[in-house]
Amino acid sequence: MHLFSGAWFVRLWLMVVVMWFGCGFALGGKPNMVFILTDDQDSVLGGMTPMKKTKALLADLGVTFSNAFVSSPLCCPSRSSILTGMYQHNHHVVNNSRSGNCSSTAWQHEREPHAFPVYLQKAGYSTFFAGKYLNQYGDKKTGGVSHVPLGWNRWYGLVKNSKYYNYTLSVNGIEEKHGDDYGKDYLTDLIANYSLAFLESHKELVRPTPFFMMLSTPASHSPWNAAPQYEHHYDNVSAPRNGSFNHHGNGKHWLIRQAKTPMASTSVKLSDEAFRRRWQTLLSVDDLVERVVKQLTNIGVLNSTYIFFMSDNGYHTGQFSLPIDKRQLYEFDIRVPLIVRGPGLKPRQKLEIPVVNIDLAPTFLDLAGVNTSQTKMDGRSLVPLWKSKKAHWRTDFLVEYQGEGSVVKADPSCPRLGPGVAECFPNCVCEDAINNTYACVRTLEQDLNMQYCEFADNESFVEVYNLGADPHQLNNIVKSVDPKLLEKMNQRLIALQSCKSRSCNTTPQ
Repeated sequence: MHLFSGAWFVRLWLMVVVMWFGCGFALGGKPNMVFILTDDQDSVLGGMTPMKKTKALLADLGVTFSNAFVSSPLCCPSRSSILTGMYQHNHHVVNNSRSGNCSSTAWQHEREPHAFPVYLQKAGYSTFFAGKYLNQYGDKKTGGVSHVPLGWNRWYGLVKNSKYYNYTLSVNGIEEKHGDDYGKDYLTDLIANYSLAFLESHKELVRPTPFFMMLSTPASHSPWNAAPQYEHHYDNVSAPRNGSFNHHGNGKHWLIRQAKTPMASTSVKLSDEAFRRRWQTLLSVDDLVERVVKQLTNIGVLNSTYIFFMSDNGYHTGQFSLPIDKRQLYEFDIRVPLIVRGPGLKPRQKLEIPVVNIDLAPTFLDLAGVNTSQTKMDGRSLVPLWKSKKAHWRTDFLVEYQGEGSVVKADPSCPRLGPGVAECFPNCVCEDAINNTYACVRTLEQDLNMQYCEFADNESFVEVYNLGADPHQLNNIVKSVDPKLLEKMNQRLIALQSCKSRSCNTTPQ
């Protein structure tokens, strides 16, 4: 009897299947992926300090990218870059409003069909989303909760911006309202519960497919509602007083100069309170990470699953005398945590190569076996970086932001700062304006650690920082730096602002 006929073949096939699933891989040998995305979590001001479980379960068992950045320091543009792998000038989401293309009809028609979950779904992945998507998601003018973005098999999308209580979810296109009962409604915990249920259902499948889960938490975004058990943690902690805290520095754009230095006591109090409460909300994210890792272990797929942890942008609490917000070009707003654990990754690796949020989508596709050259993504897969220290990589990248001025939130008692001013906080400190529109080249080479920024205003204002000598970006050196270097950086900025796809990753000459 031939070895591969009849009963012999069936037995051999069953042995192969058992061995394959025993390693945790789905049919086809593709890895599973979990992507945990936090909101407004910095890396410069200690944003990872509360995440002790995350450090032990992810960072200590995988790779930490110590130079991870976002290409735009605001929620909706950054999340759009994560979903599409594109810079802002290519996905055209410029702020958090529908008029700024945030979850607009144009976004739904032009960008969602090319977002990474669509490619993963076509590659055989079962896709799951829970939490905050884009700030204007669920607006009745763009389809409401019935609109489920393309590419997602299971959908638990938060309507509008981050909340912890009293919110609405779209559950696979059906409205689900939540109140203020911690046991039933606290969103960070609910995201964890939904994800564990999805993993449990995956365990019951006869022929498991690979899965991709995106867990998008509200923490550490305002209104900073901590879980009851964490409400008094860090009561004695204050925002860091080092670096640029409560200090203007030299040669800053008008938006920084208009902030009062030293800050009023009420602004200092606001900064400290925000700092503490943000940490408190992150403790529930730390619990979420632990619960997901345990469930992956319980269903036998941890060893075949990549887990990514990242934030959509950084945050500041008193730096340059700006009480609380993001949106600025400085390290505290654009530098974010990025950790990856998974098959083949060595424990406690630290990679200093500059990576950007536009790199996540092509990384997911690369792991799924999708040919990223067929997409229009501007980013690059991170996979070669953890496979070889000699991998060719970029030495610079683009940071771009379009200031907002359509909604004035200044205190009525504040003197008028001028047209287009928005997002103002107590003590008349403005955090954004139309002419806060800027574009920067951030360079990280062995002998050049620099940021060059141009503002789109009538002053043609430029800021340049040597972060090797001035890590807190206190001194704008535009008037003392070599004019030839300025010209070179200007030309590089022009090239990056018009780049598309592969041209976004050329090495500057």
